[in-house]
Amino acid sequence: MFHPEFSFIIPVYNRPEEIEELLESILRQDFEENFEVVIVEDGSTIEAEEIVAKFSTHLRISYYKKENSGPGDSRNYGMKRAQGNYFIILDSDCILPSNYLSEVNRELTSDFVHCYGGADAAHESFTDLQKAIDYAMTAIWTTGGVRGKKWAVGKFQPRSFNMGISKTVFEKTGGFGNIHPGEDPDLTFRIWEAGYPTRFFPRATVFHKRRINWKKFGVQMRKFGMVRPILNSWHPKTAKITYWFPVVFSLSLCMAIVLAVMGWWIPLAFFGAYFAIIFLDSLVKNGSLKIAFLSVFATTLQFFNYGYGFLKSSVLINFSKKQPEQLFPKLFF
Repeated sequence: MFHPEFSFIIPVYNRPEEIEELLESILRQDFEENFEVVIVEDGSTIEAEEIVAKFSTHLRISYYKKENSGPGDSRNYGMKRAQGNYFIILDSDCILPSNYLSEVNRELTSDFVHCYGGADAAHESFTDLQKAIDYAMTAIWTTGGVRGKKWAVGKFQPRSFNMGISKTVFEKTGGFGNIHPGEDPDLTFRIWEAGYPTRFFPRATVFHKRRINWKKFGVQMRKFGMVRPILNSWHPKTAKITYWFPVVFSLSLCMAIVLAVMGWWIPLAFFGAYFAIIFLDSLVKNGSLKIAFLSVFATTLQFFNYGYGFLKSSVLINFSKKQPEQLFPKLFF
């Protein structure tokens, strides 16, 4: 029977205050067995060395510095140096509930899998903006909900803010590639191709802070949209018609607005009903009218930016003779 020996792998870039919050939550884990924490400073100009040192007497921490080469390569760097046989990959802007590691261990010992992913949620301390963006990224009524539930479209695709892989799988696949964002689904697809399944751990949830504003959120969504056609070209068997939904949604909403101006309101009424569902669902979950309104805006921003990025990338990938690295150099390290 496989006995997991855990190593947390956490890249950090100019965010020492986030590492402090994350390490505090790791320190509060109710898991009784020993585990390791590997921090990889990815070319930061604002380093977290002093903060990490404060926890070194309470946690088994390895701290590395390297030149900036992106989150995927930094995770690989940490996994190559980790002492455990099962790696838990987290983003630096996450906070763990106290039972996180116990839940992961319970899942692995009851039904072992070489790669898992968990969900993310908003902590009560998050700002209204963070809670609204979290809603758009996780709710079942948005594209975000597809990646966080057991019934997700196709097989579950773990995300690198809350992802576990065995040392065996890391050595078999070589870890993350040089694309970002999109390095996590790319690795997942290669894990599947190597013959290893992935599984969703519903109770292994992290609180994902996402310290971004509206502009950064829009840019992030466009990049997510741009990456998907690249992944489809690399892994054709994983391409799905559902990935076009944000494009269809955005174009249909624009058309509905035009028709409403011309006097035909019925199509726009359907979108009004959809946004009302978003509003009410967020209101029930967050108990705030402000967050509910912001959730509607975040969802709209998500659809339009993802859809634009996806459509632009699809056209260029399919009709240009250039490679993705030439078309979108900012998506590669």
